Amino acid sequence: MQRKSRLYFITTGILFLTFIVFTILVKTVDVKPIGPRGSEVGFAAINRFFFQHLGTSRFWYVVTSWLGFVAMAVIFAFAILGLVQFIRRRTLQKVDERILLLGGFYFVILIVYAIFEFLVINYRPVILTKELEASYPSSHTMLIICVMVTAMMQLHYYLKEKRGWLTAGDAAAVLVIVLTVVGRLLSGVHWFTDIFASMILSSAFIALYVAALKHIEEKREEKDC
Repeated sequence: MQRKSRLYFITTGILFLTFIVFTILVKTVDVKPIGPRGSEVGFAAINRFFFQHLGTSRFWYVVTSWLGFVAMAVIFAFAILGLVQFIRRRTLQKVDERILLLGGFYFVILIVYAIFEFLVINYRPVILTKELEASYPSSHTMLIICVMVTAMMQLHYYLKEKRGWLTAGDAAAVLVIVLTVVGRLLSGVHWFTDIFASMILSSAFIALYVAALKHIEEKREEKDC
């Protein structure tokens, strides 16, 4: 394994370990029943501070929910790109490796998204339906960060000669990420620690994607030498 990809794999491990340690802390530090129906959450003082000062917002909940559809549209767009390459080149082996890797990455992210919809670390600070819902981490935030960051990476590869499109694409992706992180917190449907944990976890998955991509590129360079 070459030095560059190895560094990214090490970074990936550190980030995943950080997420695990933070999750343990959420389950053990300052755990108090401050949620609906006496549900408990860690880092209670910090979470209560943000929730009491920011409150809830139906507007931001709706906005961030729609941004989730933006992320799904991006996934669909790259799926179409992969399908077009497959049809034109008539074999899966000739589809760009970065697109195949991206497909696998999206599949993993969606599986993790589904898992955290049922795995309860703590519950939401508000009841959206009739029952308490899993809240940690914010899988919605994780999905959007992962999709938009990797989308920027693809744009920089496929549109590297088109500066105007790159600037517009980067600006749009960053805007979606910022609106999601800030908006999800302002909406009041997640605790502060839910959002923070999702940022750590999404960083770990992005580092993993970059590490795998660098490893593939290094293997290709070795073969060409």
